[in-house]
Amino acid sequence: MSGNKSEGLNLQFHALTPKRWPDLEKMFGENGACGGCWCMWWRLSRSQFNKSKGAGNKKALKRIVYSGTIPGILAYSEGQPVGWCAIGPREQYPALERSRILKPVDDKPVWAVVCFFTAKPYRNKGITANLLKAALAFAERQGANTIEGYPTEPRKGKMPDPFLYTGMASTFLKGGFKEVLRRSETRPIMRYTANRSSQTYALHPPRALWRGNRKTFKQFSAARLFLHPHV
Repeated sequence: MSGNKSEGLNLQFHALTPKRWPDLEKMFGENGACGGCWCMWWRLSRSQFNKSKGAGNKKALKRIVYSGTIPGILAYSEGQPVGWCAIGPREQYPALERSRILKPVDDKPVWAVVCFFTAKPYRNKGITANLLKAALAFAERQGANTIEGYPTEPRKGKMPDPFLYTGMASTFLKGGFKEVLRRSETRPIMRYTANRSSQTYALHPPRALWRGNRKTFKQFSAARLFLHPHV
């Protein structure tokens, strides 16, 4: 990872499960990442979102996590949560269907990367790019063949962080995505096609399971994935 801004952070990636909910809660803070969102923007109608902003959105996301659904991937550095990427089948995000700019390109089943958040002290250190790789590995493990992203491509200059929550187009390009359609000057729709013979990130169970018997290992659930980059 020579030359990588995330070098030295010792990043690890875990699927968000009930056990890890307190870590997300800690990282998002009182503001719910941004403006009481709690990563519910794409899951609700605008009226529902505004009505639930803050505590309501937090409860809604917690219900999703505790139902057994994995809504995304957490990044850790030295045991501390430092980043988040929301990813799942596109149908989990009804707001995408209603969007004039981001409505479906075709009928192909796709997964969608819809949000990133990085803890303030860790921004501009390459965490988003690494989270994207980990999210792709997770989606592929779940059987996804096509993954979409809806990043921002600023016209000029630097945009404030809150406007970049879907990621930068340059990050997606470097991650192997290709633009497939653009209905807005600043918001391309990009796609990544799974390459199962060459995954950038390996997915492994917690080390404790390797010490268990073969039956226990086979019963390991995708909901408890441990992801780490090859370094």
